[in-house]
Amino acid sequence: MSESETLRTVSVDRIGTGRYAATNVRGGRIEFGPGDDADFTPVELLLAALGGCTAIDADVATSRHVEPVRFSVAVRGDKIGDEAGNRMENLAVTFHVEFPEGPEGDRARAILPRAVRLSHDRLCTVSRTVERGTPVTSTVEDV
Repeated sequence: MSESETLRTVSVDRIGTGRYAATNVRGGRIEFGPGDDADFTPVELLLAALGGCTAIDADVATSRHVEPVRFSVAVRGDKIGDEAGNRMENLAVTFHVEFPEGPEGDRARAILPRAVRLSHDRLCTVSRTVERGTPVTSTVEDV
């Protein structure tokens, strides 16, 4: 694959003291900050990305059979800091999904555990990246 097929980007711009906006190439935008208001923090965005990635995979696999009655994903983790620095541990993604009664709901219920497992083991770029531990580089330009 060429870089144009694999490259994903967002830009993060300061919009005020401790306030930032992330913008993607399609024009989507999300504001975030340090946690002193209702907006997400960067750690909460990481948790949302973990849950959202697998949720999308599982939803695509199951909703072709039937629309869920309830589809909710809870994501949790412990933010710790020690001599190794700050990080998240004990990350857990828990699905709470209900399907209607009947053959279509039965098929979706049967597929859900396999879809979640496949997403976790192979498909979800976010959790696969976190689990593998990909190096991050930070550089400063235009100083």
